[in-house]
Amino acid sequence: MEREELKRLAGEKAVEHINDGMIVGLGTGSTVKYSLKKIGELVRSGLDIKGIPTSINTKRIAQQEQIPLTDLEEYPELDITIDGADEVDSFLNLIKGGGGALTREKIIAFNSKKVIIVVDDSKIVKALGIDFPLPVEVIKYAWTSTKKRLEEFDCNVELRKIMQDEPYITDNGNYILDCEFERIENPEQLEIDINCIPGVVENGLFIGLVDEVIVGGKQGISTLNKETVV
Repeated sequence: MEREELKRLAGEKAVEHINDGMIVGLGTGSTVKYSLKKIGELVRSGLDIKGIPTSINTKRIAQQEQIPLTDLEEYPELDITIDGADEVDSFLNLIKGGGGALTREKIIAFNSKKVIIVVDDSKIVKALGIDFPLPVEVIKYAWTSTKKRLEEFDCNVELRKIMQDEPYITDNGNYILDCEFERIENPEQLEIDINCIPGVVENGLFIGLVDEVIVGGKQGISTLNKETVV
């Protein structure tokens, strides 16, 4: 099957976990857009839920799909979040942030009773950092100093740009520094160490937050969960 078809299958499968009355975290990315479209279909057919988007772009899609929206101020705990990932390791740890929404995505995931990740099989890796750089959201002030501190982790650090000389700006008004590692040996400790650097808002390592990963592969849909990785 084509890659987009695999994404669609995974994205739609995750929606089966949503029931009436739920507060649902709405992730960001190319696979989750299929979840959003499916949720929209169900809402228009009578499904009663409220969504909390993780990005301005997701909010726009959700509004187009007529999904009722709310926020963490009104509902500080979510029943379920469906989101994507850039890499998933064998312990269900993630790298996220390719779409630039990593801080809001982590806040939503942290406050969710259940987190389901939807990916195609190209995102499953033996170790984090092999195929995808680690995004780190940083404030603009003194960002070059923050960059130097990140380089002490033995990685190549680049300011994300949308054009040759125009930095990418997150929904929170910050920069993203993409950190390219050969391999992240201890993601649990690295997440802590990076977030201790003044100027860092959040990094794209999602450790211990995921309950289930739905994978679209050439053989169909497979599911990874905490029981299967113990």
